[in-house]
Amino acid sequence: MSDPAVLLAASERLCDALHRCEDPATALGHIEAARFAILGPGLLTVNVDATTRRDPMGEIHLMRCWSSNPQAYPVGGRKRKRRTAWTEQLLVRGEVFIGEGEAALTAVFDDVALITSLGLRSVINVPLLAGGRTRATFNVLGTRSHWQRHDVAAVRLLALLARPCILRLASELTSPGGAGSVRPE
Repeated sequence: MSDPAVLLAASERLCDALHRCEDPATALGHIEAARFAILGPGLLTVNVDATTRRDPMGEIHLMRCWSSNPQAYPVGGRKRKRRTAWTEQLLVRGEVFIGEGEAALTAVFDDVALITSLGLRSVINVPLLAGGRTRATFNVLGTRSHWQRHDVAAVRLLALLARPCILRLASELTSPGGAGSVRPE
């Protein structure tokens, strides 16, 4: 993202596209296009908290509701997470997580072999909160092993732009007629 002209052009295209966009999945496609223009090759996924009252205490269930690579990371994919330092930071306290290098990815993700096979070497997970708790995560993986400060800022801004449509998806998926009702704290 060292070229301000690239950032400006991507921002203008994104603002024009989102201004007219009503569909959350289409909006996320525009946000992914901006992410790619700004940060280059990588992966964007969005997970919603799909934990239900029926799930064991101490487990958090995540469901993928959007993916820039649906062949490797299909929509509807689920992950069961136990309480770890990562889940406490991202999902419980609602703080951004930055993981850089294969060791950091291995410590956090069960599917590190798939991640690294795609050439991905770092991650930024941005929590999206509603009602004081994390309802979804905006996840950007990159081919670089280290994120610059402006990369993290760009991802956080894209997550903020995506927040309304992601929370709408989360609400639809976790409503009584959706994928599950999220267990209260």
